[in-house]
Amino acid sequence: MEQKTGDYIVRATAAGAQIRAFACTTRDVVEAAREAHNTSPVVTAALGRLLSAGAMMGSMLKGDRDLLTLQVKGDGPVQDITVTADAAGNVKGYAGVPDVILPANQLGKLDVAGAVGQGMLRVIKDMGLKEPYIGQTMLQTSEIAEDLTYYFATSEQTPSAVGLGVLMERNNTVRQAGGFIIQLMPFAEEDVIDRLEKNLAGVTSVTAMLDGGNTPEQMLGQILDGLDCEITDTMPTTFSCNCNRRKIEKVLISLGKKEIQDMIDDGQEIEVNCHFCNETYKFSVEELRQLL
Repeated sequence: MEQKTGDYIVRATAAGAQIRAFACTTRDVVEAAREAHNTSPVVTAALGRLLSAGAMMGSMLKGDRDLLTLQVKGDGPVQDITVTADAAGNVKGYAGVPDVILPANQLGKLDVAGAVGQGMLRVIKDMGLKEPYIGQTMLQTSEIAEDLTYYFATSEQTPSAVGLGVLMERNNTVRQAGGFIIQLMPFAEEDVIDRLEKNLAGVTSVTAMLDGGNTPEQMLGQILDGLDCEITDTMPTTFSCNCNRRKIEKVLISLGKKEIQDMIDDGQEIEVNCHFCNETYKFSVEELRQLL
């Protein structure tokens, strides 16, 4: 499944390449995920933040076939959230328990931290090598953005600022979604770091900026004000799943002859559901016989 979108990611550098920056608007991506999985508002917010991060981190990948997976596993009621992204802006994801309902947190906001609970963030990069790269850190706030800031600092030794946000309409559809990732290169000078910190301190929230009509370019313009921000490129991002009937058939075949024979003996058509996009594939007894 794939969705038509006005969503996109911008990539930029600033301060003579001492800073690299990413920003995105992902309303359509997050709304497509909400529709596919029928997520509650708090789960939409949690999944939406991770989808936005995944889209931007996917765009950091070098190879066309490289894949990034972000996994948040906590002891909260949502249990786990998984997002996969590629270098071309395709992103997909799902939550373990999509219909969690929680009261608002002390700030009157959706309680993402309460839904996620305490646990781990895993970042898996499959770059076609024998072993994928796996980075794992403890969740710090379980609000996702701060957890990724901590991951970049500890696992990739890259001081970063991550902002992510999802704003819901009263009818529980997605009003705004997006984010930014700002990263300091090892040779960044003190005055550049100071200026960036001052700018970040003045940033309201991602959703406030987007809801105020700011594009990703304008968000970076604010965050990198006075630091010669230069947009290097833009790319569309979509909620897109590459599942298809052929792939599901291969999965069924991999179960082995006995499993397939048992399904045939049951005499019922079977349904196979894709975790990532919730698409359902049906196989009749006759089709199962052909697979056998």
